Amino acid sequence: MEGRTVTRSRSQNKAGSSKRVVYVALAGNVLVALSKFVAAGLSGSALMLSEGVHSTIDCSNELLLLYGYRRAARPADQLHPFGHGREIYFWSFVVALMLLAVGAGLSV
Repeated sequence: MEGRTVTRSRSQNKAGSSKRVVYVALAGNVLVALSKFVAAGLSGSALMLSEGVHSTIDCSNELLLLYGYRRAARPADQLHPFGHGREIYFWSFVVALMLLAVGAGLSV
């Protein structure tokens, strides 16, 4: 077993790197959301409350992206002989729609 190296393909490295970015963004947005809610509570500012909700929605978007990564990593099966890799694009589309719809709804 000595001398054997485990190599990862470019797509595996890229996916791992993308996931890491989403995890870091999620952690950052959680901290930002908490600070905005604290600022809204201390100041009574409706704008800060709105910003806190916005950051919370960003967190849910990142959770949806992580869910998409998990679904895309599933192996091929009889119904999907080429695998589920493209499912990440669907979940990215859901995130974009959610940003548009919820953002517009909150603005109204």
